[in-house]
Amino acid sequence: MAGIIDWVTKRLNRTDVEVASEMARTSRAAARSRDEDLRAEGRREMPSVEGAAPASVDDGVYVKPTPITAGDSVTVKYSGLLAEAGADQVYLHMGYGMGTWNAVSDIPMARIGPGTFEARVDVPLEQTSRFHFCFRDDAGNWDNNDGRDWSYEIHNGELVM
Repeated sequence: MAGIIDWVTKRLNRTDVEVASEMARTSRAAARSRDEDLRAEGRREMPSVEGAAPASVDDGVYVKPTPITAGDSVTVKYSGLLAEAGADQVYLHMGYGMGTWNAVSDIPMARIGPGTFEARVDVPLEQTSRFHFCFRDDAGNWDNNDGRDWSYEIHNGELVM
């Protein structure tokens, strides 16, 4: 049982870089498998580029700064599905916590250009868990990353040596 708990804890505490790296590895493996299947059928597809990020990584969500440290002022930019669909107003639906969201709020995002919205969030100093968010528009439509939401670890600012 301790092995399972250690594995789950390690998975929950992965950095964004580790998650992106795993996604790229998984994508490359899937591309190789797809290429092999196509070759077996006598068809071919454009070659995959080794080390390139999967196309699905650009979901129209940009967070700065990353990594996030407690006390940071975080900017979230959104040009995803709702913006592409022509939403007049988009809200950042956000909260903090490990698993269950706490301090949940909806923040109106400002339109900063055609199809692009932005919101700024001041992360409280006492928040050292995770920053979770998704988006909704004024018509009640949601973009929740296919049910996964977006989530970033919040660091306490101390260096671990």
